[in-house]
Amino acid sequence: MNVTLAVKQYVSKMIENSGPGMKVLLMDKETTSIVSVVYTQSEILQKEVYLFERIDSQSRDNMKHLRAICFLRPTKENVESLIQELRRPKYSIYFIYFSNVISKSEIKALAEADEQEVVAEVQEFYGDFIAVNPHLFSLNLTGVARGRSWDPSLLLRTTQGLTSVLLALKKCPMIRYQLSSDMAKRLGENVKQIITKEYELFDFRKTEVPPLLLILDRSDDAITPLLNQWTYQAMVHELLGLNNNRIDLSRVPGISKDLREVVLSADNDEFYANNLYLNFGEIGTNIKNLMEDFQKKKPKEQQKLESISDMKAFVDNYPQFKKMSGTVSKHVTVVGELSRLAAERQLMEVSEVEQELACQNDHSSAQQNVRRLLQSSRVGELDAVRLVMLYALRYERNSSSILPLLLDDLNRKGVSERHRRMVQSMVEYGGKRVRGSDLITPTDAVAITKQFFKGLKGVENVYTQHQPLLHDTLDQLIKGRLKDSQFPYLGASSLRDRPQDIVVFVIGGATYEEALSVYNLNRAMPGVRIVLGGTTIHNTKSFLEEVTSAAGAGTGGTHGVGRHPSRR
Repeated sequence: MNVTLAVKQYVSKMIENSGPGMKVLLMDKETTSIVSVVYTQSEILQKEVYLFERIDSQSRDNMKHLRAICFLRPTKENVESLIQELRRPKYSIYFIYFSNVISKSEIKALAEADEQEVVAEVQEFYGDFIAVNPHLFSLNLTGVARGRSWDPSLLLRTTQGLTSVLLALKKCPMIRYQLSSDMAKRLGENVKQIITKEYELFDFRKTEVPPLLLILDRSDDAITPLLNQWTYQAMVHELLGLNNNRIDLSRVPGISKDLREVVLSADNDEFYANNLYLNFGEIGTNIKNLMEDFQKKKPKEQQKLESISDMKAFVDNYPQFKKMSGTVSKHVTVVGELSRLAAERQLMEVSEVEQELACQNDHSSAQQNVRRLLQSSRVGELDAVRLVMLYALRYERNSSSILPLLLDDLNRKGVSERHRRMVQSMVEYGGKRVRGSDLITPTDAVAITKQFFKGLKGVENVYTQHQPLLHDTLDQLIKGRLKDSQFPYLGASSLRDRPQDIVVFVIGGATYEEALSVYNLNRAMPGVRIVLGGTTIHNTKSFLEEVTSAAGAGTGGTHGVGRHPSRR
């Protein structure tokens, strides 16, 4: 169950099928992102693909010596663009691959447009999602909710994305969903409908224990996306923003031109692959070791190139040296910027209080600490607001809550009205009334005992003591203890055995902290394979936009990123 490998294999197969010779890869906006996350341009160049073009680009030249590999989403617009392309072909031969199911009528329209008979093949390759890590995928959709209901065009896109993940992984699952969420039930029903309609596509070899798709709603755990992060990938996304594995560093003071945008990909960067899930303290040590290693391998200034073999050795080692030099300067810059931001924004102190709000239940200490930080001039607007939100969620039903006082503190601090109003939106989005789970106060004896022991043991790291609700949900699921009353099955049948292959999908966005939980569960539970996906991957900023969008839409406001629906 590896989503990165699944998409990589699709792309390799497309290139392989097109045979030898120079090729152009023709994509749309979304498939460009899908391919760029799993393959670097230089890797694709080695496969004789010399040109990358967008189907919607008006400025493409006629190049009859090139073979065209088209990888497109099956949208109405793309099919129309392709029809125009085939009427006046710019390339010698076309291999067409759609990232999802395409209708017979659209295939017919393409066949009719192909008067010059340039189309060699049309196939469906189900890479209709962004493979972020081997066990993590995203659909890059924000603002999916209107109040507590789906935006219809985004429900369609989410259904397509999720069914394509199942097809890419060759899984025909049983479906469970979060009962407290109408959106989870709607999505589950839509996925089930596609599985029934396209039953031939889902006719995979039966396994002893059927795979399971678990659909959850972000509103059940609004705390996780509000917390500062201290592991490498999560921290980069929280403080700098990771977009399709790319980071924009253009605002970093004194940044050099070639480091304004950097790519962090575990596939092509050994240091990143090894440090993805380590905490920030360990990264500091590892970056120091990387620097020292680099210094040793650096060609000596006075190195004598006296013989041909000396020169050959130097030339052979130079590409590796240059690659290592790029890796070192990239990570030193990224880690340096994370350190600068953590110090400038007092994130150690802020994070300690966030973790206390998320994990402890000491109201008098919490209110003192939050008020103390709100009065600090070094704590910025975003961090101040997230502290008040965490307090509002944690002590929502507490009779001595000081939330009005904290909102006054935010006002005195000069926090914008827009941000102050978000506090109420957050409680409406993920408060007690909405949640189907015991996110904050465990009610059963087992959970209380567990929390008690957690408190006794003490934590080895105060900044990472929080565990997402998803961790407990999956733990219960794997042990066969997840309640049917809270997470019912769609349809009459249910699993008798413990699940082995699990795809868990979070409507409203997953987080890198949850991806770390899934990574750890995969390692700790042999025989269990879990893949996590979300409509997007959130940091605090994008999560606040998601919540505002749902709140605004619920009262007739605008919603997030709109997408054109495709015909299916």
